[in-house]
Amino acid sequence: MSTVSWITARGLFGRRRFLMLLPLPAVLVLLAVLCRSLGVDPGEWAPPVLVGLGLAVVLPVVALIVGTGVLGAEIDDGTVVHILTKPLPRWQIVLPKLAVAAGVSAVTVAVPLYVAGVLADSVRLGLALVVASAVGALAYSALFLALSLVTRRPVLLGLVYVLIWEGLLGNFVSGTRVLSIQQWVIALADRMAPTALLSTTVSVPVALVLTALVSVGFTVLAIDRLRSFSIAGETS
Repeated sequence: MSTVSWITARGLFGRRRFLMLLPLPAVLVLLAVLCRSLGVDPGEWAPPVLVGLGLAVVLPVVALIVGTGVLGAEIDDGTVVHILTKPLPRWQIVLPKLAVAAGVSAVTVAVPLYVAGVLADSVRLGLALVVASAVGALAYSALFLALSLVTRRPVLLGLVYVLIWEGLLGNFVSGTRVLSIQQWVIALADRMAPTALLSTTVSVPVALVLTALVSVGFTVLAIDRLRSFSIAGETS
């Protein structure tokens, strides 16, 4: 598993798509620092920056880029053949790739969220955002990794989920929020550091259960889907 993880990390950092991870977190930190330096009331800038940008855009988009790239890119360019020819159970391929995707996504997002949380409220809020975003990164990564094995357009479907389901419908149809990873992250962060800057209608128990179900369920789906791949990289 360590070999697969190393190959995955090396391939991820060696691709141009890794450079796409940097602008959004940088913008998040820049906005937080700018608002704080200008003396803007945190009640006015924190919700749109922390939630509207950090949890609604930066976290899912970073996870989408990484999650669909750790295996999807190898399928597209044909290098997945080298992995499929190894005498490894498919779970020993999927789990390391999921770990790399979730880890890279969590670190990329956690640092700017911590800085923004500290500037907006306190160290406690910053740490709560770090932990909650790491949990969210795992759920998003499992979802997007599975999509890269289920469809040839994983990025498109991922954007539909993030922008349409979580963004558009989540803002206007309250019932859809219970199936939103973004809302689960907010619920967890708000429980660890209660603040008026974060609000959601999803309870913590529901958020925890659904996060576990999504993470495990889509990981199992990815493993099962990879078993159906032939050496040519096509599904049988």
